Amino acid sequence: MTLPLADDGLGGLDDRHPLPPSRPHLIRSDAEAIEAAHAVARRFADGASERDRDRRLPWAEIEAFTASGLGGISVPRDHGGAEVSHATLAEVFAILAAADGSAGQIPQNQFGVLALVRAAASPAQKARIYGDVLAGYRIGNAGPARNGKSITHVDTRLTAGPEGLRLSGERFYSTGAVFAHWIPTRAVDPAGRPLLVWVRRDAVGVRVVDDWQGFGQRTTASGRVIFADAPIEESLSIDLTPLADRPGLFGPTSQLVQAAIDAGIARGAVAAALDFVRTRTRPWPFTVETATEDPHIIAEVGRLEIDLHAADEVLARAGLTLDRIAAEPVTAESSAEASVAVAEAKILTTEVALDASERLLELAGASATREGYNLGRFWRDARVHTLHDPVRWKYHWIGAYHLNGKPPPRHGAI
Repeated sequence: MTLPLADDGLGGLDDRHPLPPSRPHLIRSDAEAIEAAHAVARRFADGASERDRDRRLPWAEIEAFTASGLGGISVPRDHGGAEVSHATLAEVFAILAAADGSAGQIPQNQFGVLALVRAAASPAQKARIYGDVLAGYRIGNAGPARNGKSITHVDTRLTAGPEGLRLSGERFYSTGAVFAHWIPTRAVDPAGRPLLVWVRRDAVGVRVVDDWQGFGQRTTASGRVIFADAPIEESLSIDLTPLADRPGLFGPTSQLVQAAIDAGIARGAVAAALDFVRTRTRPWPFTVETATEDPHIIAEVGRLEIDLHAADEVLARAGLTLDRIAAEPVTAESSAEASVAVAEAKILTTEVALDASERLLELAGASATREGYNLGRFWRDARVHTLHDPVRWKYHWIGAYHLNGKPPPRHGAI
């Protein structure tokens, strides 16, 4: 079977579709998930620099991710999945993003949607969606509109017709949609209710346009999805109204994955720095024989390793906090605790991703800036991904929580 050709990311071609779903390997434990992540990461790492340079989408790599069974690791055990811990989920994404920051980001929305499904879907909907994921279906995303309004603003709307509800509107930041079989998106129904609706990637009236032109995360295809009177799977529509006042972990879970991606980019940058300094960096004249003997480089590497280990530990602690909270009915207090724990991790992973990717070039030296090495992709990926979820407000929310006992806002931004 021939894999689809990759879009060049420049013209917005929308006639490429994923392969039909094929039942993947079934992962049964946390340890197996970590082992699979390392195997897929090796596949991601192969050619990552070239894909980034050429804006060549990782079709084969995403098929390998799905075939490994990693896409279903958060499916509950009573639905046939491994139901791995939040700590394991974070580590899986960190491993993947260390190999390729773009390919490692693409599956993120599947897990954010599955966390929401767990919180709000009916038993019949859960059975259908979890069953599809374990059968190899990928879930994409149709993100917020590119209209300058709040990220929570929804202008995709449903209209009623003789053949059922139809969806119209345009969304952006749609990471993963081009690779997906299902594209869930938020919409407003004729009665004004906010819904999560499900649309088939190959449905009439659906166009996925790869017009993402960010200077980082270049192969995530995070461009537009256009719905033009597209049919939805009405049996899968999820009413989001009750979630406004119900504490849950779907927001912190989604943010935990984002923090893990940043941690992975930092790991990749540190590994690239060590390799380049050992093999290519020339020592500063008249100081030492090799760059690895330079006391300033040695000290900087030590500081980077400490900062990276600190971020990794706080990320793992956040995952363990979510695991503890998930074991009991989630309350407003425990939901706030989860949000703050993840926000603390997101701050540290953001800082180390930006610092490590910048220090990579400083430690490696002027020759590392050559286009052939493409080491700038680590900084570009870190800078673009961290801008999707700015941390400036997190300091305020964390401080208000610890100082005044004020819970952070309950949405996916913390």
